[in-house]
Amino acid sequence: ITELKKELRRVKRRGVNGDPDDEETAETIKEIEHKIVEKHLEEKNLGGEDREKQEEELERMKEGLRKLQEKVAKSKKPNTKAHIKNVEKMEKLQDKVKELDQKLYGPEMEIFRIEVPEDAVPGEMFTALAGEKFVRLKCPEHVNPGDILQLTVPKKDPNVDGAARDSEDILKIPGTEDAEGRWDYLVKVPDEVEPGTKFPVTISGMQLVVTCPEGAEPGAVVKIRPPAALSNKKRSKKHVRDDTTQLFEVVVPQGVKPGSPFALLAGGVRVQVSCPRNAKPGMKIRFNLPKVLLQQNEEKASEVTKLRNSFDKDGWSRTIRVSDMKFQWVRLDSTGNIDTGTRFDSKNSAYVRDMEILDGDDASVHLCKGEISLIAANAQNAVIDSAVIDPNTGNEIISYADIAAAQIMDYEDKAQWFLDMCQRLSTHWEEGHIGLALRRDYLLYDSMNSVLSLPKDAFQKTWRFEFIGEAGLDAGGLTREWFQLVTEQLFDPDLGLWVQSEDNQMLMDINPASEWCCPDDHLRMFRFLGRVMGKAIFDGQLVSGHMIPTLYKYLLSWPVMFADLKDADEMLYNNLSKLLDMEPDTIEYLCLDFTVVEEAMGATQTIDLIPNGSDVETTAENLPEYLEANFMHRMLGRVKPQARELILGFLDVIPEALLSVFDYQELELLMCGLPNIDMEDWKANTEYTGTLLGCGMEHDVIRWWWEVVEEYDDEMKSRLLQFVTATSGVPSRGFGYLQGNDGNIMKFTIMGVEKEGFPQAHTCFNRIDFPMYKSKKDLKEKLTVAITMVSTGFDLE
Repeated sequence: ITELKKELRRVKRRGVNGDPDDEETAETIKEIEHKIVEKHLEEKNLGGEDREKQEEELERMKEGLRKLQEKVAKSKKPNTKAHIKNVEKMEKLQDKVKELDQKLYGPEMEIFRIEVPEDAVPGEMFTALAGEKFVRLKCPEHVNPGDILQLTVPKKDPNVDGAARDSEDILKIPGTEDAEGRWDYLVKVPDEVEPGTKFPVTISGMQLVVTCPEGAEPGAVVKIRPPAALSNKKRSKKHVRDDTTQLFEVVVPQGVKPGSPFALLAGGVRVQVSCPRNAKPGMKIRFNLPKVLLQQNEEKASEVTKLRNSFDKDGWSRTIRVSDMKFQWVRLDSTGNIDTGTRFDSKNSAYVRDMEILDGDDASVHLCKGEISLIAANAQNAVIDSAVIDPNTGNEIISYADIAAAQIMDYEDKAQWFLDMCQRLSTHWEEGHIGLALRRDYLLYDSMNSVLSLPKDAFQKTWRFEFIGEAGLDAGGLTREWFQLVTEQLFDPDLGLWVQSEDNQMLMDINPASEWCCPDDHLRMFRFLGRVMGKAIFDGQLVSGHMIPTLYKYLLSWPVMFADLKDADEMLYNNLSKLLDMEPDTIEYLCLDFTVVEEAMGATQTIDLIPNGSDVETTAENLPEYLEANFMHRMLGRVKPQARELILGFLDVIPEALLSVFDYQELELLMCGLPNIDMEDWKANTEYTGTLLGCGMEHDVIRWWWEVVEEYDDEMKSRLLQFVTATSGVPSRGFGYLQGNDGNIMKFTIMGVEKEGFPQAHTCFNRIDFPMYKSKKDLKEKLTVAITMVSTGFDLE
């Protein structure tokens, strides 16, 4: 047998007459392979009648295996002892069938035709893709780049020359192949895996992440259906190229551990890739991306997008996760690797809003229920869909390619794209519309009762309004008036739902004591407001109220960091920051515990930040946890029910994936509109301090500043206002009435500072600390970077 195999390799390599592709060589190869099989059979004494008996036994075993597999696949109780016992019997029988099959017929082989790559050198190794397996081949001496080689590999072996080995306890279920060539697999839950957590499996050399279902315990068997990319049906044995995806080959960066993620730019798209378990830094790995995702020409990208991509520094960045094509946030450290730290860090940690939709609706009012929390931005479940799916048919309405392409547009184009997509989701007038008849004297409560009674599909329909007792046909004017009047009343501090921000009187923050003001209706009002805000941007209407930036971030599931606490409560932020600079013994002398004391309507109460927080002393060792607990409570904990209802109402109308094209500053502009900025009024009501004190327009820095601002378009001017004052809104009476955190007039201020680098903003005081730049070009670059990167957590230091 050994001599025959040597002869077979020689004939395949050189051919019978020097030509490995002629017919005589092919016939000779078949003869030698037949002789090898016969020799195997002779050694195993499987000839004549004995062989026929073995073949009959094999067919009986295959039939028994097929019935057992059907029984397992149809089982509706995967965690029962009977089911697990059947799975074990099936696995043993499958091994016996495989062993006997190989004794009779040899290993099952698969043939691929592979094109020699351009950089292949005769006599040296190169890497090729055979089906779903990467193989290493030695380039024959007689071939040239572009020639076709025939490769025969064992079909059952997923570990050809370095491909990732399939996980144990994986079983393909026969007869489950769908139109896309996907199969169902049975997977055993590993030890120490709890329900709701994720565990990795490898199928056909590709790594997947499986979420352990509720109720499943270690050792239980669960059924999964991998993505279509694992199917070999789309790849014929002639090695047909997949024209819908593009293959990328990258080197695993230093410091990346097997199984951990890392981020990179592929075709201009930031993607997140998991390092295979069998790879290590310095090795090359490959992955595919849909070509439609890459069809984003650099010319289409907005200036803001180009600028953000050019500063690939510390900070949080949204990526496409290659494993499931979902959007996820990652933080890149100074080396460009993903920061996977889990303990709270006041400079780097970030959290995103997570909304768990609970089963069942309140049928009487069509309101779904949910639970809101803040989770680490880099958590595996901190993802949002990258496509809009029809909940009724499961069909894709708006693809991830559409959404990813819109993310790089400038604001005006994004806003128009968003309205176009909303139009695509809307219901035609002839198929249904909504008429609302309301009493003007009871506008708020009539509107709330009407809107909360509507099912979700009603928000995709056209609304028309009628004020009872008033003549008038709604051709759009009444609709605009309704949105204006309703949102003005809801944001009115006298109603009690909202209070002016402690640090910026122009911004509205949720009132933690709203229950005291509206004990029966406050949560329904927040759900109502969420629906109104969602319907407003769906229809291209405006909302009469600017919220604190954190709430826009929650609507988008955008990262919030410890620095955001400064905009919400500067005093608390400063007090907590001081603890970071204290000596360990000093912290213990403060006698702090994990509680906060709050006052509501004249009543004082002590609130535990963690279970039994009053019994936990704050020390240098648990200081990060103490800071995190305070941050969580101030940013969400004290207004969690109100924020939950507001966001649930908003998501009743707008698909979360559709919102992912905006950053939180753009969402404010979309809701409240671009401000009408009077440049002369802005200039006349700007003060100069620091090294610019007493200087006028004759100073180079001041003159360059206003020249750059006037060159900005409306979007960039609004972003500048957001950077310095935390809102794009301008007081109705002009810049001369900008207010500070104490409610007093505090004009827009440019403070000259003797330092290099980027300008820094103090939103509580409407002030920007501005370095004394030496040229207009340098000034424009640094200012533009500062106001565009602030939304990504970019470290300006």
